[in-house]
Amino acid sequence: MLTAFIIIISYFTLFFIVGTIIKNNSIVDIGWGLGFVISAWALFFISNEFTTSKIVVNVLVSLWGLRLFYYILKRNIFEKEDFRYAQWRKDWGKWVIPRAFLQVFMLQGTLMFLIGSTVFYINTSDLDFNYLSLIGVALWVIGYYFEAVGDSQLKKHIKNKDAKGQLLKTGLWSLTRHPNYFGEALMWVGIYVYAIIIGVPIYFVFSPIVITSVLYFISTPILERKMSEREGWDEYARKTSMFLPFKLNKRSK
Repeated sequence: MLTAFIIIISYFTLFFIVGTIIKNNSIVDIGWGLGFVISAWALFFISNEFTTSKIVVNVLVSLWGLRLFYYILKRNIFEKEDFRYAQWRKDWGKWVIPRAFLQVFMLQGTLMFLIGSTVFYINTSDLDFNYLSLIGVALWVIGYYFEAVGDSQLKKHIKNKDAKGQLLKTGLWSLTRHPNYFGEALMWVGIYVYAIIIGVPIYFVFSPIVITSVLYFISTPILERKMSEREGWDEYARKTSMFLPFKLNKRSK
């Protein structure tokens, strides 16, 4: 596990150097998904024990991480620094470099280590594959569907000129206001279920708790504030669950 931490810190330090040179700290978002993939496979080859349990979990992480990497790269490449990071750069003034290193890059590195801990543990152990662990894989597949399809539906909605400025309230977005966030959380729950069934200690539950907490208490509220400015928000929020996919039966007052 120490090796995983060293790999992650080195990885984000490299991104920090590049971000500082080009004065764009939002490139950290591009490296998020890819970092999990690189760390997992690095530990896999370092272990020199290519077991089925390791291959399965690494394939899951790779499918998620590479899709997310490509999605964010295509969206952000050659774009200006994201408004959040730009505001922090302004607020931090002369302390922008050390604070960016600690509060942006090292913070994401720490989160990556905590969230990916189950995957890293599997890659540094000799745990045998268990067919019951496919329950976790099934949960992961459902989560992947929600994230990938949700992102695809949002992309089409944004490209639709007739829907400019309107909320997306169809497809998976009619079941939850954030299907992609729900899907990502469910994927990590699935990986955790997979992990404990093959023998990873149960206390690694902090992995799905951390990612779900970040998505639910930080990412979602930030996006909700922007969505609430759109026409029809009150009715949409009243009828559609914020996170879990189910319809609400709240009546307007």
